[in-house]
This record gives sequence, structure tokens and C-alpha cells, in this order.
Amino acid sequence: MENDRHPGHRPPILDMTPEGEFREPAPSRRNWLDRALARVGGVALLVAVAAGGLLLVALAVLFLGLLLPVVIGAGLIGFVSLWWRARRLRGQGGAQGGPGGIRFMVIRR
Repeated sequence: MENDRHPGHRPPILDMTPEGEFREPAPSRRNWLDRALARVGGVALLVAVAAGGLLLVALAVLFLGLLLPVVIGAGLIGFVSLWWRARRLRGQGGAQGGPGGIRFMVIRR
């Protein structure tokens, strides 16, 4: 019934000696066409793997290119926010401290 699933597929032939040991099947005779097709298939597989790798690299570069403006924009907004707060604090007289009048306090928990 397994042959019904794979038309044209023959089951393996098991050759047993009278002592109950299995014989190794005779190596199949391959001609020049079989060797050439095997070599071409190997090269084609290597080219497909290389192209897939290049595709993944290209997609990574594309996503980095799309995220780069977002990172720059978020960094710019953060910088402007800190700059504006420092400017406003300096205008109000700031904290008593160094030459800029701004002190930073680090709270450790």
C-alpha cells in the first residue's frame, strides 16, 4: 500500500545470505550525465543559499534605513526637551551651584 502513495517508487531490495546476514547492495552504475547533473545541482543549491543570505542582508539594511529617521527624530526631540528645560531653569535663576547654575542629583535605590 505504500507504493500507492509514491507512483513509480520501488521498495528497497533486501538481499540476505543463508547465514542470515544482509549483503550490501551493488553500487549503481552512474554515467556521465548523472555526475554532471549532481554537480550542477550542487552548484545551484550553493547559489540559492548565497542569494538567500544576500536577501536577508538586504532586508536588514532596508529596515535599518527605515528606522534611522525615527531614531534621529526621537533623539532630536529628547535633546530639544532637555535643552529647553535647562534654558528655562537658567532664566529663572537656576539652582545655586556651579557656573551654569544647574546641579544634577542622582538618587540611588
